Amino acid sequence: MGRVKMLRNQKKWKRVLIPIIAAAFVLFTFFWYVNDYYHSDERVQKYLQENVPVNVKEISDGLFLDGPGKESAMIFYPGAKVEYTAYLPLLYELAEQGVDCFLIKMPCNLAFLGQNKATDIMNEYQYKSWYLSGHSLGGAMAASYSAEHLKDLDGLVLLAAYPTKSLKSDTFSVVSIYGSEDGVLNMHKVKDGRSFMPFDYTEVCVEGGNHAWFGNYGEQEGDKTASISRDEQQQQAVEAILQTVNTAKDGKQ
Repeated sequence: MGRVKMLRNQKKWKRVLIPIIAAAFVLFTFFWYVNDYYHSDERVQKYLQENVPVNVKEISDGLFLDGPGKESAMIFYPGAKVEYTAYLPLLYELAEQGVDCFLIKMPCNLAFLGQNKATDIMNEYQYKSWYLSGHSLGGAMAASYSAEHLKDLDGLVLLAAYPTKSLKSDTFSVVSIYGSEDGVLNMHKVKDGRSFMPFDYTEVCVEGGNHAWFGNYGEQEGDKTASISRDEQQQQAVEAILQTVNTAKDGKQ
């Protein structure tokens, strides 16, 4: 009887311990995953200190890049496991050219945990035109949000990303920008995503650009080597974005 009781106790403890061990393993794996991310390089620090012509302000959801523009603003979702400040150089240039930017700090550096953060920004600030943008996973989440809020936004800017839901609207524009040497982006999904695009859709391939050069966080695993500089890739991206914004503005007028 004693042996039977002991075996029953062992089975009981196994039923209790196994779920606890499994949960602890999952938590440990998640903690390790979200803390193993790409850090911004040292160049981004100067953008946090400069106040002219763009004032970089810390807000509850990240950073607000307040430039000379008054009418148009863009909300930006960072790529997965990338420190959000890595996109400061790109967005600073955009804000300097008249499009204020909101750089969102995502929980655990994962945009799918903060997909709806654009709502809070648009509720708090007043602009005539709102654009949503994102890089990689951030772009996918921006596209998903946009599909449900086409009436609230004027357009979407995808950087090495693609949509999985319809973005068709007569009053909505999309520009998709990617590098010819991108080793991370699934180009088959980009092709499939074209069926979701509105009439006002532009696709820009930056010759020589790769996946990581949209941000300042070094090289990315699985990516190809860019044949142009990071600055050049970001400059071409800014020009494509500004063309989309200005074309939409002229159309409204």
